[in-house]
Amino acid sequence: MSETGSARFAGRFLDPSLFARTYRDPLAWLSLATDLVPIAAILVFSWGPTPLVALYWLENLIIGAYTILRLGGAAVVSFINLATALFMIPFFTFHYGMFCYGHGLFIRSFAGGEGNGGGAAPMDLVNWALGSGEGMVWFVGLIIITNAVFFLVDYIGRGEFRRTDPPAEMFAPYGRIVTLHVAIILGAFIAIATNQPLLGVLILIVIRVVFGIVLSLLRRMKIDGGLGKLAGKFAQPV
Repeated sequence: MSETGSARFAGRFLDPSLFARTYRDPLAWLSLATDLVPIAAILVFSWGPTPLVALYWLENLIIGAYTILRLGGAAVVSFINLATALFMIPFFTFHYGMFCYGHGLFIRSFAGGEGNGGGAAPMDLVNWALGSGEGMVWFVGLIIITNAVFFLVDYIGRGEFRRTDPPAEMFAPYGRIVTLHVAIILGAFIAIATNQPLLGVLILIVIRVVFGIVLSLLRRMKIDGGLGKLAGKFAQPV
């Protein structure tokens, strides 16, 4: 994108009317509410950093599963997409799975959770994450349902499967892992520097909420046709 194009994109992105259009859509509020729900976990179940990070890691697994569904949906449109999906789905499953596996080992070690389901098998990591906080299953279920709503409304209802770019679809979830990784390090640094663990947790939530708001704005621009050639790079809004 040229410098002029970047300036135009930034101008549209910061347009207050974009926020108004975005949050006239109930799905944007659903996304925001889902991102804010961990605050209830902190207040009701006394969650600390470990279950919160584990929840966001499980969310990445859920996003990966829906990405596979989206790649599969794109395959019904054309023979080219079918051939591409037959290659990309196994490749994505392995590559993204290993990416999440490595990231899961990092966050479990970072959180000091080796003692709870401390084996190295992938399901050991999943069991550790699910058992890291009270009520975890309910919060994971909410994320699954929220993603299902977006999948049904946008991908199927709006016919996104007809316009899906499989390569862009495949790489879309990785940004979430990078965001989580940065947020964990930043939150931990602030918590250690201030000796306030709760502050680190709140920083992590704020970063995740801001990330979700950005995705909601991009979704609105995509629906309005305001992303132009970038439209295919923003696949999943929640």
